[in-house]
Amino acid sequence: MPDLSASLQKHDLGHLRIVAGFWGLELESIDSDSAIEELAASLLDLEAVTETIDILPAEARSALTALIESDGKMEWPAFARKHGEIREMGPGKRDREHPHLKPTSTSELLFYRALIARAFFETDKGLQEFVFIPDDLFEIIVEAGMQHALPLKKNEPLGRPATPVEKAREIPATDHVLDDAATCLAALRMGKAGFTPDPKLVELLTTAKLIKKDSPQTESVKKFLEASRPEALMLLNKAWLASDTFDELRLMPGLICEGEWKNQPQVTREFLMNLVNDIPQGKWWSIPALLKAVKEKYPDYQRPAGDYDSWFIKRESDGQFLRGFAYWDAVDGALVKYFIHVLHWMGAVDLASPEEGKEFTAFRVIESKVEGQKSRDLRPSTFDGKLNVSSNGRITISRYFSRAVRYQISRFCDWDSEKGDDYLYSVSAQSLRRAGEQGLKAEQLLALLVKYTNGSVPPAMVKALKRWDSHGAEARVESLLVLRVSRPEVMEEMRSSKAGKFLGELLSPTAVVVKSGAIEKVMAALAELGLLAEVISDK
Repeated sequence: MPDLSASLQKHDLGHLRIVAGFWGLELESIDSDSAIEELAASLLDLEAVTETIDILPAEARSALTALIESDGKMEWPAFARKHGEIREMGPGKRDREHPHLKPTSTSELLFYRALIARAFFETDKGLQEFVFIPDDLFEIIVEAGMQHALPLKKNEPLGRPATPVEKAREIPATDHVLDDAATCLAALRMGKAGFTPDPKLVELLTTAKLIKKDSPQTESVKKFLEASRPEALMLLNKAWLASDTFDELRLMPGLICEGEWKNQPQVTREFLMNLVNDIPQGKWWSIPALLKAVKEKYPDYQRPAGDYDSWFIKRESDGQFLRGFAYWDAVDGALVKYFIHVLHWMGAVDLASPEEGKEFTAFRVIESKVEGQKSRDLRPSTFDGKLNVSSNGRITISRYFSRAVRYQISRFCDWDSEKGDDYLYSVSAQSLRRAGEQGLKAEQLLALLVKYTNGSVPPAMVKALKRWDSHGAEARVESLLVLRVSRPEVMEEMRSSKAGKFLGELLSPTAVVVKSGAIEKVMAALAELGLLAEVISDK
């Protein structure tokens, strides 16, 4: 930060005399440059600083404390929201209205005493305006013994531990994102109709280079699925933390982002990750208290220059645009909560709520056990699961079985709903035909099942899979509409009439299949032959 002399350079002699007056000084210099040198020499004095600070109002001392806790600087919009604006006016208006004698804010009170200054500085978010205590003055203020205004200890966590109520119902973290990833990759590979993947998961797999434009990348997927669960989870975590495309703000459910504006998700993620890493591992922490502290100390953590107006974000439920600081809780605060949810999804934190069905109010950073992973235990599942095959074509695979094997087997099967920690599949003519269209053969499925069940595949399943590659479907179950008549002569008359083209396979001398969609035409033809028919439904 600039020193006191540099921060006074842009001010005229009248302003410098106002500053001197508040410090009990009378400038002898008649030009600005000399006055700045004279003023800086007088202000940078331990005794003078102590006396000036001692007579400040409590609000002003509190504002200085906040700046010192932020290492002497803070983004101006955040400081101004809490401590007020500084009215802009030229020398003439200032000398007429005397704003220094009637300050409208704490910021003005400190400004006319040269205890704070404002300037624009380049940051990762671009050019931003800051309020700061001049560097040389900052050192003396701390030395002056402002015990209540000394900076916080480095890495002191924001917020407070969770209360018993906030952490009453615990939801442990899992590594189930790995299983969801395997399912999603298989579905995308199959082009599975009706499968709607979680956009968050698709974005994660994309940033981990496992898919590209919704298409699985064969070699990368193979390495991912064959990796151990800890290694696979580490891969996803590292990809997520380093990604500049995985945008939590735009993935948040309930919000719609519109327009050309851009945010910096990786910078925001790093900031929030640092806050989480400061929290003691293994200790339940209050989510509401953390949000309150972030709002007070770092409200603009994702907003360049504190801009709350140019980002067009609306609430999906009612279309209300959430512009302005008044909607901080609905956007910026909600993002902090969502970030914690993502950490839970990634296996890094446990969650808790007061009771079932209530919003999460506490989280706990899992103690680190994975080498090289700071403040994050990914809590991998370490036990093996089972693979069972029944004679009716049903295959049950535990989520803790090999993900690579489940991925391969699932491509031959119809998918049923999950049941607990089991994935349920079934082999059918349709599923084998679909697999064949991808170049897969039933004998490959049989080889997988034999290998991973130690040869305990039911004989009926072995026979069915072997016959499929040789003969395809040897039986068919169909829903047919059948026309039955009383005598063979009537059937012959029908088949010879113009209705004959609507009749299909002859099932018996008095029964024939009616082609799909032709029932009304057949009924009309029967009426022309003087026959009235009735339609019998099984419903």
